[in-house]
Amino acid sequence: MSRRKHLAVAGVAGVFLLVVTLLRAMDPAFVESIRLMGFDTYQRLWPRADDDYPVRIVDIDERSLAVHGQWPWRRDTLAALTDALAEMGAAVVAYDMIFAEPDRLSPHRYLPELEQVPELKAQALPDTDAAFAEALARMPVVLGYALRSDADGGTPASKAGFAYAGSNPAASLPGFPSALKSLDMLEARAAGSGSLSLSARDTSGIVRRIPMLVTNGEALFPSLSMEALRVAQGASGYIVRSADASGELAVGGAAVTEVKVGAVSFPTTAIGELWVYFNADRKDRYISAADVLDPAKRQELQSEIEGRIIYVGTSSIGLFDIRTTPLGELVPGVSVHAQATEQILSGDFLARPDWAYGAEIIATVAIGLIIIALVLAVGAGWAALIGGAIAAALYAGAVHLFRTQGLLLDPVYPTAANLFVYAAATALLYVLTEREKQFVRTAFGQYLAPEMVRRLESAPDTLKLGGEMRDMTILFMDVRGFTPISEQLTPTELVAFLNALLSPLSEEIQRHGGTIDKYIGDSIMAFWNAPMEVEDHARKAAQAALAMLRVVDELNASDAFGFKARDMPQKTVQIGVGLNSGEACVGNMGSSRRFNYSVIGDAVNIAARIESSCKGIGADCVVSETTARAAPDFALLEAGAIPLKGKSVPITLFALAGDPAYAATPAFADLAAKHERMMGAISTEDAPAARRALDACRACAPPHLSAFYDRFAERIAAMAPASPAL
Repeated sequence: MSRRKHLAVAGVAGVFLLVVTLLRAMDPAFVESIRLMGFDTYQRLWPRADDDYPVRIVDIDERSLAVHGQWPWRRDTLAALTDALAEMGAAVVAYDMIFAEPDRLSPHRYLPELEQVPELKAQALPDTDAAFAEALARMPVVLGYALRSDADGGTPASKAGFAYAGSNPAASLPGFPSALKSLDMLEARAAGSGSLSLSARDTSGIVRRIPMLVTNGEALFPSLSMEALRVAQGASGYIVRSADASGELAVGGAAVTEVKVGAVSFPTTAIGELWVYFNADRKDRYISAADVLDPAKRQELQSEIEGRIIYVGTSSIGLFDIRTTPLGELVPGVSVHAQATEQILSGDFLARPDWAYGAEIIATVAIGLIIIALVLAVGAGWAALIGGAIAAALYAGAVHLFRTQGLLLDPVYPTAANLFVYAAATALLYVLTEREKQFVRTAFGQYLAPEMVRRLESAPDTLKLGGEMRDMTILFMDVRGFTPISEQLTPTELVAFLNALLSPLSEEIQRHGGTIDKYIGDSIMAFWNAPMEVEDHARKAAQAALAMLRVVDELNASDAFGFKARDMPQKTVQIGVGLNSGEACVGNMGSSRRFNYSVIGDAVNIAARIESSCKGIGADCVVSETTARAAPDFALLEAGAIPLKGKSVPITLFALAGDPAYAATPAFADLAAKHERMMGAISTEDAPAARRALDACRACAPPHLSAFYDRFAERIAAMAPASPAL
């Protein structure tokens, strides 16, 4: 990946990472809702274990309303309910309801009207509120109150004392100006008073937390479940532990860490809330109020009531006290308080540790940086796989800590947020890569085979533009006798001829990994090992040259040019190919607006001169000594040291007679040995020996080397001493 693209992807992805990190730090409502849904999933998958805890709910259900009439019931009915529970040995009765007004159904409220009737004037009518108050005094009962946001209510009765381990945490607790509470006469006789209000932070309609401690700014007040536990144990108060209890510095006030009620204690959030750990709503948790009020069933129910904490509430839909739990169940509101009590007794708690906020932000940043680095280093695919593994590990760790320690940690936001970071990085990477590919297609589509273009597209880093020195093999091809051919054809026919010839030859060059530099009339210039590195480039160039010669033979055999059909003087086409290997400078050359990817250097000039020497050497393909050394397994025959135009020193050239398969045959081995003897005789200027060796070579050489050995015959003839003058 280019440095420029690298920086662009890193920069944009980094901006996305910064945005999602700041969003997590600000923690708006929708981010919190995502986190809470994750915590809900924990509870759905692994709810609190069931057990037979000493907690039951007396339910004013639909059957109870059918038997005893619509709600509200007369208070003497509630007095009877309370007395029945006392008779069956309940440890404490906690009413999940508020009796804020006098009983409008109490008979004594009709006394002014009845006094107008003389015969009823002297009779005393029962006061149901008083009857209920007397029942409250006969056993431990906890009444509820609800927090108000205005000052029009009253102050709940304080039935218990508070001791502090550390500072008074009142400043950290939810505050309320006043409360909606039960009648003073009822509250005075109750053993306890507790808040029914649920957490104001649970705004999505799902109950997750209960404020266990609240304050009016002057005193602390307990929740219904906490007060029920206190009264059931006969404890006189609570011990509230704050974060600074051991001398630690509490930032932002004395945060609550733990509350002790009698023999039990439980952790809370910094503002005194309990994360409720729910289990499935079970039928055996409920007892119908109709059964409790039925004397015939009391003996049967006693084992379910005796010694237990009894909550009284309603599951009737018409009384509008139905709540949603993290398990997705709709339960009576009283069930929330009952489950909180069960949870405290079980010692199975949930906690959102203080370090979770910082850890989740660090995880977001760390995963984001890893994802960005992976996208840049190994690509989008591997980044997705490794990122998925990291996400899986994060989820596994969070689940493990939830199941073993009850910790509520959020793996959702760090992974979901970085999915956007990954998407941004990969999207930009895709756009920039496509732009690179388009550049490669535009710049090299006409020079390279489609496969080479695809390789360049997938690895554009291998492309270095602007000029660089490389070891390369350069090919020049030219049509022999092109002038006579052009004289026989019209311009249109000449173009058609060139297209018919150069197209298949170009395909062979590209098929063997070559890059076409340019077309020069009837000539082709090509090179290997740029823009992409090509292993064994000399061998591939030699293979391409032989393939080009075969293509020309096939075109001639099929009269592809129509020369035979038109009975033209020149019936066939011949080409000459020259190859040279050496260092050359390759890159974009031209102006800033128009340029070509080309190669220059002495190695190029030599290749061009070698191609020009093909006719004089008598071979269709001639290669330099450097190319011959790089392709030693091909069938090569030395042509000798040949002077080339522009070179002061002759260069040893070789005729490319065939591919490695032909070079491995006994026939070529025999020819090569005889050819070597001929070259030895020529080097010593032993004309007779050279002539004999030449005859031996001609006897076993294939037809396409006839012209090659004809040129040697001319050279050997020139070696013979002149005849004496007559």
